[in-house]
Amino acid sequence: MIKRIFILLGLIATSVYLVLAITVFNAKPLERTCKGMELEIMDDTDYGFITIRDIENSLKREKLLPVDVKQKDINIRKMEVLLEKNPFIKDVECYITAAGKVKIDLYQRIPLMRVMSSNGDNYYIDSEGKAMKANGKPVHVAIATGYIDRKFAQEKLFELAKFLQSDDFWKAQIEQINVTNKQEIELVPRVGDHILFIGKPEMYETKFRKLKAFYTEGLNKVGWNKYERISVEFNNQIICTKKK
Repeated sequence: MIKRIFILLGLIATSVYLVLAITVFNAKPLERTCKGMELEIMDDTDYGFITIRDIENSLKREKLLPVDVKQKDINIRKMEVLLEKNPFIKDVECYITAAGKVKIDLYQRIPLMRVMSSNGDNYYIDSEGKAMKANGKPVHVAIATGYIDRKFAQEKLFELAKFLQSDDFWKAQIEQINVTNKQEIELVPRVGDHILFIGKPEMYETKFRKLKAFYTEGLNKVGWNKYERISVEFNNQIICTKKK
């Protein structure tokens, strides 16, 4: 009987010790101060739209910078809500690592084209076809101007933006897209004093393939400034208007 009592007391003492040990173990890290922040871009490519300095400045302005703050006083959720307001951030997760640092994992929004419509709209179209705010860092992408509403931008111009980004030559060559009041497309190239007219926003691959062939076989021979307008609106011909 006495032996059983000692065993029971021993079990109780062990249980109390484990509870206290777990409590102390869990409580101690909460008193530790954050040793720094780490940023990881979870996409395949870091485009430089977001840097750890940008993150630090945003958190500092709202008094949410966790560095040298006790872990128990760090509000991870508020940090995430604040950072998700950045137009270049699609999703973000913040957490405290075993080393006592705040880790920030984020996914970017990649702008493909900037829209500056005649109706006053000013925004980017991202890689998912969604509109994103144009504030923050300037991005070197083609600018679309003219008669553009959101539906046209997110459907027709999004397809054009994807095509331009997929082709290194046209990505570098096209600096402006203008949409006429008939919703036809004019392109302003970086090289050459002419306008490229492709008509309705369709059959991009076919039209740009004809243009590239004309650039290679035609303009390289006669000169890049001979024409003021080059049209590939129709399937079976290229119409060039000479400068006066």
